Amino acid sequence: MPYLDVIDRNGESRQLSAREGDNVMEVLRDAGLPIEAVCGGCCVCATCHVYIDPAWVPRLASPKRGEVALLEGCRHYESATSRLGCQISLRAEDDGLALRLAPEE
Repeated sequence: MPYLDVIDRNGESRQLSAREGDNVMEVLRDAGLPIEAVCGGCCVCATCHVYIDPAWVPRLASPKRGEVALLEGCRHYESATSRLGCQISLRAEDDGLALRLAPEE
């Protein structure tokens, strides 16, 4: 069972349990973190914007063109680490995935 190592918008760190197949947005939302997830995970709103720890970036699948286009429109976009949580489906090998919540848009 993978877990996420999350830094919230207040700088507090917490570990969240997840299941294989969950996406990051669902795990964050279900834990009560302030992720709007307006579109419900359909990759159309960017309200689940997170920053992936640089050490983890090469271990995840690259973002698709639609995800990148949405992220580039965010004020707090960081080209190397920004991702939409709804687009990261968790696998067993993602155990310990480190990320932090992006500022609210």
